[in-house]
Amino acid sequence: MFRSRLNEALKEAMRSKNQRAVSTLRLILAALKDRDIAARGRGVTDGIDEDEILSMLQTMIKQRREAIALYEQGGRLELAEQEREEIGVIETFLPKQFSEDEIRGAVDTVIKDIGATGIKDMGRTMAELRTRYAGQMDFGKASGFVKASLV
Repeated sequence: MFRSRLNEALKEAMRSKNQRAVSTLRLILAALKDRDIAARGRGVTDGIDEDEILSMLQTMIKQRREAIALYEQGGRLELAEQEREEIGVIETFLPKQFSEDEIRGAVDTVIKDIGATGIKDMGRTMAELRTRYAGQMDFGKASGFVKASLV
């Protein structure tokens, strides 16, 4: 499903001559192809699954946010704006992202469901959050909430 959506979006961006979307979608498709090739070594012949694609897209957004901070520090505001535009294109393929309150609620639910009691359960809690809510939340923020809840 993701693959066809990405290809259709690329065709539409080419038709509408949206160069930022075209270049961003090509980057996404290239990264997807790289991941598919790497997965062959693990015996996956059909390409990576949708959860891995969501994870890849979130990683791409995280990389762009880090680049924005660096560009702004260096006074390269035009490059920071390009990165923001790329984030906008990538986010169209992700499910609706949780608000901070929704993340806190999900963290509390998972902690209760798995019976986490201390900081030693943080890894298990984060793994369960990633399983249940792949692509729906910022796991960096979630990690902070888990740590605060388990201490």
